[in-house]
Amino acid sequence: MSKKSSAIADVRSAAGTPKNGPAAHPVNASLSADQKIGLYRLMVRIRRFEERSLRAYQAKKIGGFLHLYIGQEAVAVGCCSLMGKDDHVITAYRDHGHAIGVGMELNPLMAELYGKVTGCSKGKGGSMHFFDPARNYWGGHGIVGGQVPLGTGIAYGLKYKGLKGACMTFMGDGAVNQGAVHEAYNLAALWDLPVIFVIENNGYSMGTSQARSSAGDLARRAEGYGMAWGVCEGHDVYEVRACMARFLEEARTNSKPAVVEIRTYRYRGHSVADPDNTYRAKSEIEEYRRTKDPIQVFQAQLLAEKVLDLALVEKIDVEARAEADLSADFAEASPFPTAADLQKDVYWEADNPSERKSGGRLFFN
Repeated sequence: MSKKSSAIADVRSAAGTPKNGPAAHPVNASLSADQKIGLYRLMVRIRRFEERSLRAYQAKKIGGFLHLYIGQEAVAVGCCSLMGKDDHVITAYRDHGHAIGVGMELNPLMAELYGKVTGCSKGKGGSMHFFDPARNYWGGHGIVGGQVPLGTGIAYGLKYKGLKGACMTFMGDGAVNQGAVHEAYNLAALWDLPVIFVIENNGYSMGTSQARSSAGDLARRAEGYGMAWGVCEGHDVYEVRACMARFLEEARTNSKPAVVEIRTYRYRGHSVADPDNTYRAKSEIEEYRRTKDPIQVFQAQLLAEKVLDLALVEKIDVEARAEADLSADFAEASPFPTAADLQKDVYWEADNPSERKSGGRLFFN
């Protein structure tokens, strides 16, 4: 075994995964059959929502960018399923899976893609800016790495208030070289902030492979800041949960930050506007889809456990497709924001004039 492989193996062992596999980890062994089916259903709903949004984009119903999460479903579902009442999530622009993972409904998500006023961000954010503060979900950020200092700030707020929670701060492998990311690492380590920096490593920063863009092990960079780190495979929802559970507990209980690299893969281009396979072989995509598709992997596990049967698999799929279609119908029927909406939700004082204390003009028309 190479030195690199040995280091990763040691970290996986430290993360608390039993030798007989992640399914036997207490965090997974304690799941009821209904809870396991719920995780599977979430993954299928993400996949069908993404496929339906792609068709809407191709029909010119959606403008701007559309970053699909197809192939990465086990990451968002595995991580978000571990959330407690004081845990928070913030992510980058590939944010649909996390939104559904925390429990957001499809109607306001699809309406947001359509730019409609019934969207979760009132039609002003689009694909990259899903938000739901009521579910401790803080989006959806279009600037590469820009959400990482914000997630660190959320963790600071949790510690300041004495809450036993953590902030899972997601980023792609393309963000790890941004200066703001390393500034956030530094502050998190200096101040012992309860933040888990989750690198969703899908292998490509837009169209540039990780091998050509980033030196060394991505998670292991945490050693330079004295932080714990771990690596796991993102096609297995059990493994994601087993890996993340320990780091979340350390953050909640001891306010310790960590970096976790989750190796995953996306089937589509960086965004829908980009080609899928000009920078990678089509056979590479198909091989991952054939051997590591996260939905197929989990389905096979649950069939073997006799938690699922083929009839239920079909039922869940049919329901997810219908739900996605209905969300598109809802978005289509919803109104667009008006010109008057342009100056709403910008300044608190503009939306609450009776409590305004500042002087001067807020807008310059």
